Amino acid sequence: MRLTAPPSRATGRRDTEGMAVASFVLGLVGLLVLNIVLGPIAIVLALVALRRDTPRRYRALLGLGLGIADLVVLGILASVHGSAPWSVWGG
Repeated sequence: MRLTAPPSRATGRRDTEGMAVASFVLGLVGLLVLNIVLGPIAIVLALVALRRDTPRRYRALLGLGLGIADLVVLGILASVHGSAPWSVWGG
């Protein structure tokens, strides 16, 4: 007995294209704002897209690089400021 309906459409390569593009966009936006959140999301999306053999491999690699750059920028800001950048308003 099957409890769920069969998939209505085939998923796969088209979904990975979206993941690769989303990784690139989130990594790019993460350089400007919310790098603590958007950087790791960009990294995960890029790795999933690459693992599923996306046709937009170059864009996924750019998203991976930008996600890592987000975290590097966060680390640099934290070391220059002496604390986390978001704690400026806290005290």
